[in-house]
Amino acid sequence: MKTILKTNITVKDICEGFVYNELEGKGLFGLSGKLTIQPEYQRNYIYASDGGKREMAVIESILKGYPIGLIYFNQVSENNLEVLDGQQRITSVGRFVTDKFAIKDENGMEQYFGGMAKDKKARILGTKLLIYECEGTESEIKEWFRTINIAGVPLNNQELLNAVYSGHFVTLGKEEFSNSQNANIQKWSAYVSGSVNRQDFLECALSWVSKDNIGDYMSSHRFDKNITELKKYFNSVIDWVSTVFIDVASEMRGLEWGRLYEAYHKKSYNPKKVLEEVQKLYGDPYVKNRKGIFEFILGGLIDTKLLEVRIFDEATKKTVYATQTAKAEKKGESNCSHCAIGHDANKEKIWSLSDMDADHVAAWSKGGATSAKNCEMLCKTHNRAKGNR
Repeated sequence: MKTILKTNITVKDICEGFVYNELEGKGLFGLSGKLTIQPEYQRNYIYASDGGKREMAVIESILKGYPIGLIYFNQVSENNLEVLDGQQRITSVGRFVTDKFAIKDENGMEQYFGGMAKDKKARILGTKLLIYECEGTESEIKEWFRTINIAGVPLNNQELLNAVYSGHFVTLGKEEFSNSQNANIQKWSAYVSGSVNRQDFLECALSWVSKDNIGDYMSSHRFDKNITELKKYFNSVIDWVSTVFIDVASEMRGLEWGRLYEAYHKKSYNPKKVLEEVQKLYGDPYVKNRKGIFEFILGGLIDTKLLEVRIFDEATKKTVYATQTAKAEKKGESNCSHCAIGHDANKEKIWSLSDMDADHVAAWSKGGATSAKNCEMLCKTHNRAKGNR
């Protein structure tokens, strides 16, 4: 890969013909249309997502004469370039020069570029940037993009995959799942966590349809002209979840709905009964993991480990053990009720507290509470044999 250092390109040059697309959240063109600021493999513009602190810092650095770092262009053809690294900084500069945001002056007052003093405008527009123009094969450019040190915010895994498998499929995927203006985002946000701009929704959709083999799926579909399968599968999962669980709870956000869909979507559920179970479990003070409630219900109320049910505390165990042992000694039988009805040598054995476990008389999964009234001490052998009966 060949590289040439350019030191004569100014902010004014870059911003000639700058276009910013509010709908897609990205800078499109600069250098009088010669420069593509956000090619397909680039991430969305994210410098405005923290309240504008990072984009304002770029402008403040320029005004103070601080370098804003090396910028890399890829020479696509004789008259066309695309930003390889630096699109966040370039978009920040372009947005400011076109009055998309303001910075604070020395008195704390907001200042847009259009209202700045002429000398400050000239200082910004005349700032020369350090730019390397690179020329190489697609694989060389993509490998460089993967390994380059991106200033400020490192690329996440999905952003890297978008770069590696760039093409029409990725472009369409980003338009659907990485577009903050998509009217469906609010609905999806009930079940999907993360940031739209950082490709988390696209990653989720790809993870669901590919059964967590995102790279393989993107590779095999890279040159597809549509994302029909991706959209259809994603919406099928969302529709299934929202049908089974008719009330939305905050704990539903970010669950492995793709895996749960594969495991349970062929089973039938009564949404009203499901809602009753959810409300019952939400009201149970002994349920420690509310996120596990939904899989617990889908799985038939069996796997209580999903709920991290609170165990009996030591005071309760000691109290129940003392009461149980006193009654057993008075009757001349074992303080383990299961041993007491047996026919072996343990029929009259008094177990020590350390040799016994606390157990729910009525199984927790069947409505039994984690309380002293529903607690009994069993020898460890019988407690482990009892299971969930």
